[in-house]
Amino acid sequence: MMHATSNQFRANANAGLANPTLQSALAKMKVGFPTKRAEAVAKLPEFDALRDRARDIKNHVLENIDWYLERFEQRVTEAGGHVHWARTPEEARQIVLDICQRLGARSVTKGKSMIAEEIGLNAYLESHAIEPVETDLGEYIIQLRNEAPSHIIAPAVHLTKDAIEADFRRAHTHLDARRDLTEPQTLVAEARGILRQRYFQADVGITGANFLIAETGSSVIVTNEGNGDLTQLLPKAHVVLASLEKIVPTLEDASAILRVLGRSATGQEMSVYTTFSTGPRRPGDLDGPGEYHVVLLDNGRSALLGTEFQEILRCIRCGACMNHCPVYGAVGGHAYGWVYPGPMGAVLTPSLIGVENAKPLPNASTFCGKCESVCPMRIPLPKMMRHYRAREWQRDLTPRGARIGLGIWAWFAKRPPLYHFMASTAMAALGWLGRKHGSFFNLPLAGGWTATREFPAPQGKTFQELWWEKQRAKGRS
Repeated sequence: MMHATSNQFRANANAGLANPTLQSALAKMKVGFPTKRAEAVAKLPEFDALRDRARDIKNHVLENIDWYLERFEQRVTEAGGHVHWARTPEEARQIVLDICQRLGARSVTKGKSMIAEEIGLNAYLESHAIEPVETDLGEYIIQLRNEAPSHIIAPAVHLTKDAIEADFRRAHTHLDARRDLTEPQTLVAEARGILRQRYFQADVGITGANFLIAETGSSVIVTNEGNGDLTQLLPKAHVVLASLEKIVPTLEDASAILRVLGRSATGQEMSVYTTFSTGPRRPGDLDGPGEYHVVLLDNGRSALLGTEFQEILRCIRCGACMNHCPVYGAVGGHAYGWVYPGPMGAVLTPSLIGVENAKPLPNASTFCGKCESVCPMRIPLPKMMRHYRAREWQRDLTPRGARIGLGIWAWFAKRPPLYHFMASTAMAALGWLGRKHGSFFNLPLAGGWTATREFPAPQGKTFQELWWEKQRAKGRS
């Protein structure tokens, strides 16, 4: 299982802010993904209606998930496949290893899978003399660098073209050192040529799943490179890694959610490849795996059902929340310290590894609400972050300075006349002191703000004064 450094978010974020390569890459991402999404959404008048339908489908599934999972297992078995249930990452890893060892596998190809990252599958297979080969281009690049993904749909978004060229020259020493790698097309062609032979050498192919369809026992993957198809069609066995909440009732339901997935993720009407897999190769089939296995991972998800965090299980891993998040856009995905970055990670990570191991993440938000406004599944991410902040407070996990500060504020807030007097006095004093420059460059108790930006001097009346004026005006009208 991937080691979490989520409690080091502040240090991780500072490192990201000081990394010029990362900042250059993030600057491009902050423009590209949001613009493409906006253009794709504008072309589909019924987009918001589809979001409502997608939300309702997943809500229905989560209320009846046991029935749909049992139906999915039945359909997979009828098609000649096998479903394996894993409560923990350890159980999931062992199931995959057992399949590989029974087939005598020495190498496996892998499509992009966040569940594989969650359970630390690559390192586990390597420790048992089985070589995993990532076939998604972004995943292949970060595998060369021995890094974790920094984004759930664009794993290498934190890298520039020059950095990738340097990695290819370092890793592909058998190729001509004088070759031209200055264009993205040449980098893609080189990776394609190297990976092509690995597909035919692999004994087992491992993919994730965007959806599992209870009606047919099918798994669905969405890609833009075709690597997922080659990964699952050519080897002796296709192993699907998925978490419980990926289930949907019918093909029609999957089609409805697919219409919001591509537009939210990459701004496409539909990804280039949407592949449905149902069971192993049948007699007469021209291709397909000899065996078909689905490993269903819980890892704490069932404990979220019926709680204030259940709605995070609607997530379809489109990445829209992080594409639009000002915090993610400033510090990058690695700052979050575990598998899932951005706003969805700020909720899912403490849900899966415990809030005590991810204390800073629910606080890594401006609460601007952009993540919720663009989420295709209408997940109220800020609301759930607030719930985790409350849990931190209840369990005494909040930093001492913050607890003291909030305690002082609460004491005044419980005494409204004194609170109003102190607020008015403080604002008047700050306004007078800042009258010359209009802002402060250094201010006691506000160093976290003034270290990176100016603090505007208060002007005019306080909010409470304006509020009461408005109420009095209403009373006279």
